[in-house]
Amino acid sequence: MSPSSKLLVFAGSIRQNSFNRKLAHAAADMARAGGAEVTHIELADFDIPMYNADLEAKGTPADVMKLKQIMFEHPAWIICSPEYNGSYTALLKNTIDWVSSPVKADPAWQEGFKSFTGKVVGMLSASPGALGGLRSQSHLVPLLLNAQCWVAPKAFALGHAGDAFDAQGQLVNEAHRKNVQAVIDQVLFASSRLHA
Repeated sequence: MSPSSKLLVFAGSIRQNSFNRKLAHAAADMARAGGAEVTHIELADFDIPMYNADLEAKGTPADVMKLKQIMFEHPAWIICSPEYNGSYTALLKNTIDWVSSPVKADPAWQEGFKSFTGKVVGMLSASPGALGGLRSQSHLVPLLLNAQCWVAPKAFALGHAGDAFDAQGQLVNEAHRKNVQAVIDQVLFASSRLHA
């Protein structure tokens, strides 16, 4: 298995019954079934405070350093982005702000975008509404491009997400599964070419 098939999957939510966490779980399962080496993380498992340069000056939190390393090690990502007030979540922005901040005292991490540069990112979102969180994706793309990521042109926004999952958290609609799979496939294809 090539290093470019290492896929990181996470959602920009820590809410217990988050549709985007369910979507991330389903996407991770589908990618594994297709042969990818998948790391599915929950941002709730990382103790990351709100970004504050004064706090950072006292030392970058240990869990930020862990997340920097995890993101660096995976050339392909799938991000499931909830939509809050027509944009991405504060949790997701805070995570990106911390991970992209240089660690001046550590020569290995003095480049802020080290964990982001060249990553191929696929965008998914889910929402109870008809648009499926599409506006969060449109706001997230410029942020990722600024961080030197490659954003896959194929994306999927899952509308009416309250009816989209079965009791095991898997997608019940074949068309939805195909759309998610198409994003996964494009991300892994592009990563294999970019990181050959």
